[in-house]
Amino acid sequence: MPRHNMNTERSKDFKGSILRLFKSLDKWRFLLIISILLSSFAAVLSTIAPNRLAGVTDVISDGIKPNTEALKDISEEIVATAVPNYLLEHNDPSLGMNQLIENYLVLPLDEKTKYLEGFTYKDVYFSIEDQIQFLTIMSDTDLSMGSDGFLPKLDQLPESIKSFIEPKMNTSELKRRSLILAIIYLLNSIFTYAEGIIMAYVGIGFSKKLRSDISLKINRLPLRYFDRHETGDVLSRVTNDVDTIGINLSNNVTSLFTNITLFLGSIVMMFITNWIMALTAIAASVFGFLFSFILLKKSQKYFIQRQEELGKLNGHIEEIYSGHNVVKAYNGEKEALKEFDTINKRLYMCNLKSQFLSGIMQPIMGFIGNIGYVAVCVVGALLVMNHQIGFGVIVAFMIYVRLFTNPLSRIAQSLTTMQSIAAAGERVFEFMDEAELSSQKSLTKKLDKNSVKGNIEFKNVKFGYDEGKNIIKNFTASVSSGEKIAIVGPTGAGKTTMVNLLMKFYEINDGDILIDGVSIKDLTRENIHDLFVMVLQDTWLFDGSIRENLVFNHKKVSDDILWSICKNVGVDHFIKTLPGGLDASVGESNMISSGQKQLLTIARGMVEDAPFLILDEATSNVDTRTEELVQKAMDKLMVGRTSFIIAHRLSTIKNANLILVMDNGNIIEQGTHEELLKKNGFYAKLYRSQFQK
Repeated sequence: MPRHNMNTERSKDFKGSILRLFKSLDKWRFLLIISILLSSFAAVLSTIAPNRLAGVTDVISDGIKPNTEALKDISEEIVATAVPNYLLEHNDPSLGMNQLIENYLVLPLDEKTKYLEGFTYKDVYFSIEDQIQFLTIMSDTDLSMGSDGFLPKLDQLPESIKSFIEPKMNTSELKRRSLILAIIYLLNSIFTYAEGIIMAYVGIGFSKKLRSDISLKINRLPLRYFDRHETGDVLSRVTNDVDTIGINLSNNVTSLFTNITLFLGSIVMMFITNWIMALTAIAASVFGFLFSFILLKKSQKYFIQRQEELGKLNGHIEEIYSGHNVVKAYNGEKEALKEFDTINKRLYMCNLKSQFLSGIMQPIMGFIGNIGYVAVCVVGALLVMNHQIGFGVIVAFMIYVRLFTNPLSRIAQSLTTMQSIAAAGERVFEFMDEAELSSQKSLTKKLDKNSVKGNIEFKNVKFGYDEGKNIIKNFTASVSSGEKIAIVGPTGAGKTTMVNLLMKFYEINDGDILIDGVSIKDLTRENIHDLFVMVLQDTWLFDGSIRENLVFNHKKVSDDILWSICKNVGVDHFIKTLPGGLDASVGESNMISSGQKQLLTIARGMVEDAPFLILDEATSNVDTRTEELVQKAMDKLMVGRTSFIIAHRLSTIKNANLILVMDNGNIIEQGTHEELLKKNGFYAKLYRSQFQK
């Protein structure tokens, strides 16, 4: 059973497609650049903030611990005043100065105090009593600041000494640094918000422009394009591809630049903050990234296989449900179910493998981040112990590890999304680059449908869909005003092609078609279309009311005229049975019979009221009883019009003024029904074959 294949979203020319998209942005190009700059500024601020946070943390850290420098200075001042007195009593020339100081320091407390005397430190007088109290407390205390030994006794110190040693928060510096940090985060939020708003406007606006351009392009494309391309493919370009560009453009383009800036900026700021910690954080992350990239490479093939299998499954389901009646009629349920199970199982395995490998990516990234945190804490603690950095640097690097590890995965994701944007852009631009209908700017002639006589002449018309392969080889015919012309022949003879040439849906290769003596080459397509009413084999009702369907593209058509036309066609009773009458909602999804749809399209043609009529297999999809109703309606529609009828049911064209029999692109016979039967030629055989038992 045939299945649809689904191409993976890969761009053929990534660079060229992205550049063309950028050029196509027009007025949004400047906004895109502004948005990229804003997102980059926000990323720069994000990398600066941890460094500033380290400064705030250090100010707070310094404000909650004793002043060890002051403690050291006061201790040295006490020794500096006491030692000279000690030297006067213990002047031993055999001992050096350093040895004498060491001898003093190891004296018992009561011995030390004998040599003390008051001194001034930073304009504060320290009495002997204050020094004795200080030495008494310090003699049985662990001098390592922050330990449980000293901090509980801090309040026992004399006020003169306590005022220098007790923790003091530098509130002015803290306010200054905190204000700078708050401004950084505020600007970051403003830039991020502004960038989001601008990119949403760019994505939505550019999508609107693309859809408008495609809509205009559709009207400029020749019918040949739609003959060679599936309707679903065209719709996919208008909807899916444009949405892919618009949504991903607003969500991922600036994200790519943001994460690149974050990645590079975090590296620079880490080295500015502390190069040892920077190397530690990078080294801890590199190993994990190498492992994750290996996993990513292995999982990529399963993602591609999953998309392919999903496309096959969707195609299979679409075919089975579209042809559900055929499957039922031929008892093909088991085979269809077996096929479904096979594809579904393959899709299951691809999903399982891809989701497993992609699922462990997040834990791995978390593990990488945790390794970075541990390494930063361990190395940072060693540097703090050696007084090389403050505690705030460790806090800053805890953030830098996250800023360094996250952007890489997001950059990879953004690049993948950019591939989707480029692939969608290629499809849209491929459509926009299709050859258009020839220009009509130089055409100045115009026929008024109210004054057209209705004569048409085909002069040696030649045409082929492919160059060098003509299917209409030398068509010549003359049609007078008000005549009913039937065109018959086997499938592929060129009947519908002649109508398409007459309507100027295609340009003829050679020869000419004249309407009232005026070449269609000198008339615009819109002017020609205005001269014809077309009732086709495939009826179409738009979603809307019956009135909207009947007056399609016309204004100021009264209800009286509509009811009169519907009565002539024989569809008035049906309309009256519907709730709302002319205002009843109809469409292709409604349960309206083919005959009723055809009668409504004939009524639509009567509203058009053009001098020429084309009926292309208008009764081929209805039953015999409905065919009679449609035939009567068409007879009324043909009154006063030059009519062209394409029909396989030859019984419907017996009363034609002229029957043109076509085969292989040429007229092989022409005449009335009776004349052609008397010739006993191709038409007679074709006619009799429809009534043979």
